[in-house]
Formats: sequence, structure tokens, C-alpha cells
Amino acid sequence: CDGTMADSEEVQRATALIEERLAQEEENEKLRGTTHQKLPMEMLVLEDEKHHRPESPSLQKVKGQERVRKTSLDLRREIIDVGGIQNLIQLRKKRKQKKREALAASQEPPPEPEEITGPVDEETFLKAAVEGKMKVIEKFLADGGSPDTCDQFRRTALHRASLEGHMEILEKLLESGATVDFQDRLDCTAMHWACRGGHLEVVRLLQSRGADTNVRDKLLSTPLHVAVRTGQVEIVEHFLSLGLDINAKDREGDSALHDAVRLNRYKIIKLLLLHGADMMSKNLAGKTPTDLVQLWQADTRHALENPEPGSEQNGLEGSTESGRETPQPVAAE
Repeated sequence: CDGTMADSEEVQRATALIEERLAQEEENEKLRGTTHQKLPMEMLVLEDEKHHRPESPSLQKVKGQERVRKTSLDLRREIIDVGGIQNLIQLRKKRKQKKREALAASQEPPPEPEEITGPVDEETFLKAAVEGKMKVIEKFLADGGSPDTCDQFRRTALHRASLEGHMEILEKLLESGATVDFQDRLDCTAMHWACRGGHLEVVRLLQSRGADTNVRDKLLSTPLHVAVRTGQVEIVEHFLSLGLDINAKDREGDSALHDAVRLNRYKIIKLLLLHGADMMSKNLAGKTPTDLVQLWQADTRHALENPEPGSEQNGLEGSTESGRETPQPVAAE
């Protein structure tokens, strides 16, 4: 009985701390627009996704200041080299023009040709799925190409289009017989990739075509785990509305709530708790989500007592909780 009361008190303390952190996060979001970093397909490392948030704004600011210093140094050298303020003005105008052109080029994909005459190779087909070029996709399929054509990582056009959110291409691929739960070398399906891209409409489409919402990748992570780790609140809400197993565990025994706490996903923590996530569920290291919340307090206390410059840890990021070293990134398979 005493143990149950102690557990209950721990949960209450942890919940109060989560509420406090959520309020802070919402205040911070008002001051700055929040965007989720999308890891490029070729750079995906499941362990990295599981344990790390995107780079902190403070670190980005420091890197930005370093870039400014380098630019200033380059500029002083140019003043000496070009020998005159007029030349410098012209140089700056050219630079600005180049930046504008580069920005316009990056925002507008090259227009598709009206008609594709020659055959489309596999690499062009897969690239078209990323760039949203429907005519290339149609030509490849019309010439008898397999909709399940994949690259060296076993990633298909369906995986790629799901990450980017190209609905028309996805519908075309599925109508042409693409395998909806085709697994890549990390055992990820299009559903996992749609969660990473943050495309709820893609999740719904795949689901309507029979995609498994409980499918596991190599870390035994469900799409819910992936949506939690990448901070996709709407997709998490959708999965919770389906009544999926909210306490499903991955290979390390972590539930979605463990991941949300580790990565400081405050809104998602609140959602999971409202839908009955178990705060006392233990992972393989014997840690509960409540234990991880207590580490916030220890981390904050340590930061206050040891205000060392440069030690800008955010919650548990980079910590060695659960007795595990934070995995270092490794090359994709």
C-alpha cells in the first residue's frame, strides 16, 4: 500500500513538472515559430532519431555568429583586394542577385516536359517521386516498370513520396500495385516515412489502402513511436483516436511516453497522459517515464549549480539516462 502511495505521489510530482514545462514551451513557441527538422532519407539513423532532438536554437545562434565573423573577415580581405568602394558595392549587388536566384531555383522545381519520349530509368523514377514529377512516374509505369522499384536501401517511390507528401503520386503508385507495407533495409514502411514527413493526409491515405499502423521497424518502433520522436502532434492525435496500443514497447522496452519525455515533447506528453499512457511502465533498464521526469529536476539543479559556459543541455538530450550511453550516429545501412 505504501509503495502504491509513493508511486502515486511520484506521478503527481512528475505530472506537475510536465505541466510547468508545457507552459514554458508554449510561451517559447509564441516568441518563435517552431519547425521540425526532417532528416534526409539517406541520413536516417534510427538510434539518432530515437535519442536526439533537432539542434538547439542557441547552438544554431552560435554557429550563425561564427559564420558572420568569417564573412566579415572575408569582406575586409575583399576591400583590400578589389581596391575601392565602388567595386565593393557592385560585388555586393552581384552576391545578393545570386542569392535571390538560388532561392527562387530551390523553391521552384524545374517544370516537367510536356511529353517524355525516351525511356525512364529507375534512378530517374525514384528521383521523380521526391520531386513530385507525375509525368515521369506515369511514363515509367506505362513502360512496364515495377511500382516497387527500390534503391540500395530498399526504399521505394512510395517511401519517398510519403516523406515528401506527394498525394497524387502516392495514389498513382498504389493504383499501379505498389506494396503498401513494403519494408526498407531498416524495416521502415511508407507509414513510418509519412510520420517523419508530418503528413497526416498521407497517413490517412495509406491506412485507407490497408497499411498496418502497428508495423515495426528494426528498433521494433511503431509509427506512433516515430511520430512522437519527430514531434508530429497531429499524427499522434490521429493514432490515439484509432485506439492503438499506447503502451507498445520498442526493442529497448521504451513506450511512446518514454520517448516523448526523453525528447521533451511536452504537448505530446500531455496528449499521451490524457489518453491513459502508463507513467509507471518500466523499460529494459528499469526506468519509468516518471523516473525520466525526475531526471529533469536533477539536470536543472546541476545546470544551476554549475553554470559552465557552453553547457546548454536541453532536458535529457545527450544524457546517459537508463544507464545507456547516447548512441553515436552511424552510417545508414
